[in-house]
Amino acid sequence: MECIDPQDQANRWIKQQEADRHLKVMKFSDGTFMRTLENCIRLGYPCLIEEVKESLEPALEPILLRQIFSKNGRTLIRLGDTDVDYDMNFRLYMTTKLANPHYMPEVCIKVTIINFTVTISGLEDQLLSDVVGLERPDLESQRQALITQINSDKNQLVSLENKILRLLFQSEGNIVDDEELIDALNESKETSKVIVKRVAESEVTEESISKTREKYRPVASRGSVLYFVVAQLAELDPMYQYSLKYFTQVHVYL
Repeated sequence: MECIDPQDQANRWIKQQEADRHLKVMKFSDGTFMRTLENCIRLGYPCLIEEVKESLEPALEPILLRQIFSKNGRTLIRLGDTDVDYDMNFRLYMTTKLANPHYMPEVCIKVTIINFTVTISGLEDQLLSDVVGLERPDLESQRQALITQINSDKNQLVSLENKILRLLFQSEGNIVDDEELIDALNESKETSKVIVKRVAESEVTEESISKTREKYRPVASRGSVLYFVVAQLAELDPMYQYSLKYFTQVHVYL
């Protein structure tokens, strides 16, 4: 995965997400780059390559093309002249600080490119959460809990549907005589009623919370515009450079 990340948003998110999985962070210029990469592949650790430019190292070619093969019961990948054991838990992330990188077509078809560049509307929503979290922490925590619950309930509904489809597919003979399928259908019906009702109630509550949050929208809107004004100061002189993280911290406490 290649992340366009001029404001360092993706870097922080990846490091947070993979912190418990022994994430290795490195650059192409590191002297131990290949050794660290091989260890990550062998042990199944996630790997983050920072400050990538518009071209990629040729050494990554087998990984990006997933040129994995089996030999004597082992799953391997060939890096240079060496066959390295490949752990399926291995993940490769790359980030670039270039705001508008021009990748060659052959690069685009090998990686998943995600643009983390901050937009005015996106930053406005982020600042709104920060402001509400400071002024009404109870409201923001309730909103986050509701979002988590709604997503969990919707995922449970999907799981129930998949279970029914799987049992229907595996069923042989007369469906009416399949006790496991009948029990699953009855259980699914009752559970679905409860979940649908709970999701509807949660969405009503979330809408009510959103109305209260909107009262703080003007503060977030002005903060978002202010950031992009400050960001343009660097075009006048390189000394006027402020990270998004620094700006959000200053904005919350102003």
